Amino acid sequence: MGYNKFGSGQGERRLKILAIFVIAVFVIMGVFVAANYKHVSNLVKVIAIVRTQYLQPVNSDQMIDGAIKGIVDSLNDPYSVYLEPKTFAMLQEQIKGSFGGLGILVGVKDSGLTVVRAYEGTPAAKAGIEAGDQIIRINDTDARGMDLETAVGLMRGPVGSTISLTIERRGGTLQFSNIAREEISVPTVEGQVIGNSDIGYIMISQFTERSPEEMGKVLSNLQSNEIKGLILDLRDNPGGELTSAVNVAKHFIPKGPIVFIDYRNGRDQEFPSEGQTVDLPLVVLINEGSASAAEILAGAVKDTGVGTLIGTKTFGKGVVQTLFQLDNGAGLKLTTAKYLTPNRNDINLKGIEPDVSISNQDPPHDSQLDRAVEIMKQKIAS
Repeated sequence: MGYNKFGSGQGERRLKILAIFVIAVFVIMGVFVAANYKHVSNLVKVIAIVRTQYLQPVNSDQMIDGAIKGIVDSLNDPYSVYLEPKTFAMLQEQIKGSFGGLGILVGVKDSGLTVVRAYEGTPAAKAGIEAGDQIIRINDTDARGMDLETAVGLMRGPVGSTISLTIERRGGTLQFSNIAREEISVPTVEGQVIGNSDIGYIMISQFTERSPEEMGKVLSNLQSNEIKGLILDLRDNPGGELTSAVNVAKHFIPKGPIVFIDYRNGRDQEFPSEGQTVDLPLVVLINEGSASAAEILAGAVKDTGVGTLIGTKTFGKGVVQTLFQLDNGAGLKLTTAKYLTPNRNDINLKGIEPDVSISNQDPPHDSQLDRAVEIMKQKIAS
């Protein structure tokens, strides 16, 4: 068995500089105390050993990125993620509501990457990808257990470039090869009048910066048709931007709190409604795919009694993430608070129970929507 001793010269000087930098960072963070001294010492030793003993040359930036990822991973929080520059830029594009990609909305269901919706006319829809498909491979990368941000980053790319997806559908495996990416700008709020009725239907697929403006336009159009009741569909809505959800909720929630944000230091922040609401009976559809910002709206509807929740229990993500811009284009998505409903209920890992529980057991027939229409007709009649 052979071994090499530490080298000297320029490489050693660089190593000392890197070690001093790491120690300085920990001193600034206030963790360089007696209780943690050995851990910090081990970190410096590992950096030194890897820099001098690893079989292949290692880039210092690569090691620092790895250390940052390790710090965030140590939190054991699935929602806190270190985002490399490319992934962070793509997440910001998603929040703005316009991006280049395949035209699918993806969420996490049963710990797997699941297609929530393939928008009509987009590359994904034209290729035959459907809601409910589980993505198990992106190009040559295994996507099982992959976090959402990484998956989204891999699926986006320059317009005209191609991507291959391996999908699990109803127990079988399907391969979709060479799907060409396009510039994608999809609506997050869509509405229509149901059949020949006087009931309006609005579906919110996610909450982006554009959602409040889209909601205003859709509501105005439906009201011009003199609707007498409104069904709001939040099923499979994975959430999105907090302020967007609040501004959408202001159309429906009476004067008072919409949501409380509870920070670690005990300081609560209230997001209120001014009470300038749509004066219509309201029914809201929810399911296990309704999460995060969608649960803010659903929870406010339930606590204020302004509408009836129909469907199945929501996902139960009652924590808030903050995006931090780091140097070099990277970012950090970190859980910084939890949110409470107007009655200060904590729904994290619990979800929100519907007022009327019904599951869709016979797809593509939508028994939940049928029940919502039935209840809305009763509300209008009374």
